[in-house]
Amino acid sequence: MTTLMLIALAAALFFVAHVFLLFTSFGKDRYSKTKYLWSHLTLWISGVLVFTLTTLYAGTGESGIVDVFDTPVRRGLILMVVAVLSIVAHTIVRYLVLPRYQVK
Repeated sequence: MTTLMLIALAAALFFVAHVFLLFTSFGKDRYSKTKYLWSHLTLWISGVLVFTLTTLYAGTGESGIVDVFDTPVRRGLILMVVAVLSIVAHTIVRYLVLPRYQVK
């Protein structure tokens, strides 16, 4: 297995872990701050891995998808999308999900 494939696999696994941790952070009547924190960290790790992947392999011809990110601006968009996704998710959780866990 090539390094490109290993980094891509690691990024995909971290993203799956992010989704799993995000959904399991909220139980029937409790909220796990630790799982929620780890869900954000795994999202960022996944984004950094994809950024690293494109930095190392964009323009090499090894992957048509990775070659799309052959400029610094396009690679920067990866981190921007991760930041926006993180902010949107945090906003949804803060204003729509957490109020349900507040003591009334």
